Amino acid sequence: MTSHVRAERETSATHAGAPSAVAGVDEIRARFPALQRVHGGVPVAYFDGPGGTQVPECVADAVSDYLLRHNANTHWEYPTSAETDAILADARAALGDFLGAPPSEIAFGLNMTTLTFHVARALGRRMRAGDEVIVTELDHHANVAPWEALARDVGVVVRMARMHRDAGTLDWEHFDSLLSERTKVVAIGAASNALGTITLVRAAAERAHRVGALTFVDAVHYAPHVLVDVRRLQCDLLACSAYKFYGPHVGVLWGREALLAELELPKLAPAPDESPERVETGTQNHEGIAGAAAAVEFLASLAHGAQDSRRARLHAVFDELHERNARLTRRLWDGLSSVPGVTLFGPPPWAPRTPTVSFTVRGVPSTDVARRLAARGVFVSHGDFYATTIVDRLELGPEGLVRAGCACYTTSEEIDRLVAGVSEIAAHQRG
Repeated sequence: MTSHVRAERETSATHAGAPSAVAGVDEIRARFPALQRVHGGVPVAYFDGPGGTQVPECVADAVSDYLLRHNANTHWEYPTSAETDAILADARAALGDFLGAPPSEIAFGLNMTTLTFHVARALGRRMRAGDEVIVTELDHHANVAPWEALARDVGVVVRMARMHRDAGTLDWEHFDSLLSERTKVVAIGAASNALGTITLVRAAAERAHRVGALTFVDAVHYAPHVLVDVRRLQCDLLACSAYKFYGPHVGVLWGREALLAELELPKLAPAPDESPERVETGTQNHEGIAGAAAAVEFLASLAHGAQDSRRARLHAVFDELHERNARLTRRLWDGLSSVPGVTLFGPPPWAPRTPTVSFTVRGVPSTDVARRLAARGVFVSHGDFYATTIVDRLELGPEGLVRAGCACYTTSEEIDRLVAGVSEIAAHQRG
């Protein structure tokens, strides 16, 4: 692991001792009912995690328990309402532990995309025509479109920092050339959902702050693989989605408490005006929030050290899963590299990256690759994954890429099945 990646993965938490062990892959897999599914006579191998992971039974139980036993709206004087308040408070604490922040800085929403539009609109009320926002070519469109909307509505200028096409990494020289006193927001993805590239958010935040700009981080693809520490990243706002780390479809927003308190957010006049509830428009998805908290607790429970804090257990689990997934990524990369006609995109496995690998098979559309792999019980995603600028820069056309991502339940045998399937598809194409 390179030193600069280690620096971003460290947390500021202190604890007496690391948990003794982290659950093995067989123990983890036993907690996911979806892994019992059979397709085409073989167990399904899920490589679609970058688009949404499978869910452990405890998360579904938390969603069900809320709906069946505690379902109510908030802040009223009867038991189920008080229980809902407590469940939401516990969820803010859990997601605070997940992101390295206090509960008062954790807000929930429909998804990262909706939250980003919401925040962008609020920041736009502080901006004027000619102010600038920097995004990057590596970004998911959810971290581009909200700022482009400000360009239409307010007249701000959106600047896009280039990526190095061959390496799939950010062009820092170009990024630096875009920064000026006109820059008000740097909106940057911590990891590319299409290429797996990890970008050094702290470096971007430090540069942004030097010109007086705020930093908004899309951590949707980053948070499932690297334990976030918002203080260490030195960002101002960060969003992620629970369904990418074994939870339900809920978005999570972290923001500095002082910033959340002063944002001119679109809200109803009678709604709470205290942070973080002032960020949350309308009645929230209470059952989904309960499930998001259960997803964090699931991850923490993989560390066999109940005496340690939840943050410390998360730290141990993420460290171990990072090492496991790095080995799987190398196995997948090496296997696919050996197949004639396969082209891999993004950083190599020894570079800063997530365990997400994208590729093409010469002469075979990505939809056909995915369909033929599915017939073998191997589920992968295909297309542009809303990272449209990347696909355009790579000149891949509407078919885009085939994407395979490793999760906590991925095995080396599944990697070998995927490689064998791609090899067969490529061989058939060669005739």
